[in-house]
Amino acid sequence: MSNEEIEQIAFDSGFFKRKSGKIQAPDFLLYFCLQSLDGTVSYNDLASKIEAQTGVNVSRQAYHQRMGEECNAFFMKILETVLLPKNQHEAIGPLITSKTYKRILVQDSTIIRLPLRLFDIFSGVKNAHSAVCNARIQGVYDLISRKFIKFSIDSYSKNDLSVTLDIPVEKGDLILRDRGYFTIDAMKKLKNKGVDSIFRYKYKTSFFDINNKNEIDLLDILKKEGSIDQEVLAGVKEKYKVRIVAVPATEEVGNIRRMKAKKESKSKKTPSKEYLELMSWSIFVITIKTKEVTFEMIFRLYELRWRIENIFKTWKSNFNFDKIHNVSEQQLGVLLRARLIMIVVLNHYIFNPLSHIIMKNSDKKLSMMKFMHYISINKNVIIKVLDLKNISNKTIQALIKYCTYDKRNRKNFEEKEREAILKLNNIAVI
Repeated sequence: MSNEEIEQIAFDSGFFKRKSGKIQAPDFLLYFCLQSLDGTVSYNDLASKIEAQTGVNVSRQAYHQRMGEECNAFFMKILETVLLPKNQHEAIGPLITSKTYKRILVQDSTIIRLPLRLFDIFSGVKNAHSAVCNARIQGVYDLISRKFIKFSIDSYSKNDLSVTLDIPVEKGDLILRDRGYFTIDAMKKLKNKGVDSIFRYKYKTSFFDINNKNEIDLLDILKKEGSIDQEVLAGVKEKYKVRIVAVPATEEVGNIRRMKAKKESKSKKTPSKEYLELMSWSIFVITIKTKEVTFEMIFRLYELRWRIENIFKTWKSNFNFDKIHNVSEQQLGVLLRARLIMIVVLNHYIFNPLSHIIMKNSDKKLSMMKFMHYISINKNVIIKVLDLKNISNKTIQALIKYCTYDKRNRKNFEEKEREAILKLNNIAVI
């Protein structure tokens, strides 16, 4: 974004009311976002940083006075702007010219802990002895363009299920979702919009035989047949035709799932025997009818959901994403949006194009985990790589040395992602 664009957004949002004044919107935006990577932004640190970099002397009180509703609106509009698919046709080869799906969307949420003073606004967990305030960050990510298309900052009580239809879909999309978002009604409504879904199976979902309408005992079939790939009717009140696909998981995977289920059980009771036995299979409920899209392809596509989880994990590990001091609601809104802006900028406008530059210069692939960790301990590099056309060879060589995948026989995530998407896009789906 140009300084003029940023300044116009500042005026449109009411953040600036006149052109004269020491505080400049582009500088405020840049250095607030950079400072947000270290945790809660200190106005004293912000004032000193801007003065050191630009020579403009403004008091910390002046920056503090800017943190009202207009500032929140300014950062919200900036986030919306950087999310716009300006560079939809960037050099990502055949991934962008999909024959089957225009976009492959994954949605996930992450929880961040907030100051207790915000409990009435965001809710959380509370009992007779203690209380914890949390917020839920929802993100929607397109695997083909490798861009976030939506973020929301919601109360903790607004869980995944409640936002299952709150996703900006277009005809020709494919959605990959975890069981937390699963409802038959959602699958039906999305399919009516021309959108396919791949969901993890949710325990106790009822399935019925298409011909005789009798209820299917899924575990019994899997024990007898070992696997399943057939169309069934799903739901109790209003049944809907879906495809259920399942194959055995390895014994190790099954045991890990069972241990996790017992550990996460909300009640004191051990999960049912049937529930634990079903964990010996990988089970998906999908709306893709053609059998050319095999279980192997479904499973490999679903693995790509880890992209968005890895992004959240990377930011929690390296950039203090869930580190929040005792801030007000307005300050929290600005701070979280500043961090979301940095996620978008570092992923969309720096990591993605840098990946192509690194590949061209070294035939090596840039690792997101390594790159973000490198940036977290060398934040001055962010400024150096913002201007992609003028990155020094010294910076490029350092990124190749510290941020690329090691040579190995097994495929890394980037290779698996590309192969899975390309393979799917050569199938004509009906």
